[in-house]
Amino acid sequence: MDRLSIVIVSFNARADLERCLGFLHAMPPAIAHEIVVVDNGSTDGSVEAARRWPDVRVIALGANVGFAKGNNAGIRTATGDALLLLNSDTVVPAGALDRLAGELDRDPSVAVVGPRLVDGNGQAELSFGRMIGPLNELRQKRRAVNRGEVEKLTRVRQYPDWVSGACLLVRRADADAVNGLDERFFMYTEDVDFCAAIRGRGRKVLFTPAAAITHLRGRSRATVPGAMNAAYRRSQLAFYEKHHPWWAPLLRMYLRLKGQAPD
Repeated sequence: MDRLSIVIVSFNARADLERCLGFLHAMPPAIAHEIVVVDNGSTDGSVEAARRWPDVRVIALGANVGFAKGNNAGIRTATGDALLLLNSDTVVPAGALDRLAGELDRDPSVAVVGPRLVDGNGQAELSFGRMIGPLNELRQKRRAVNRGEVEKLTRVRQYPDWVSGACLLVRRADADAVNGLDERFFMYTEDVDFCAAIRGRGRKVLFTPAAAITHLRGRSRATVPGAMNAAYRRSQLAFYEKHHPWWAPLLRMYLRLKGQAPD
């Protein structure tokens, strides 16, 4: 790999964004790289804060277009032959991105790599899994609350169906081959769908514990929890309509009964 493009989509998360950029500059990867910040219409001074870094390219979209569309805007601008989709609420330690990039260099059949994600207390997050479906969603939720099982699972190098878009490294050629992320997903499940499209071309998705990234779980989401829950349900329905159309009406009925159906 010759060059890495780090794409960060941000929305009203100035403190997170400044911390993320600060760590990337204090402990930059050894590989040649660029940083592209895509701002989704923030009103908290995020654009001005990002522009204080002279080597950061800032794309100010002027509106909240969602995670998938924001990342696609960054991907179109990026010049690297590998793309790192990175949340603004992450902290990247020294050497982590070089270890991720090394996984792509090691195996040409691998298109996507995800690291071990941990929270601010160092507890692992279940940031990968099997393709979303009714049974797999239940299994994933049960596993995610079992701290011992999560710790064990995230210590093993493996080939899941998807890895989290909070920190996802993908070859540019593979991202282009599937036309980027599906923009019908405003937020949530777009990473699972993206990995599914890439796997559909016979390519591999890898989870590696060799690199660990801290994921502090979203100030922008915390500011508007109701809107984020609705966004999740809309994306969930869109995902089922695309991948499991026979289940989508049942899911919609279930959400209506629970009073969680999005508008």
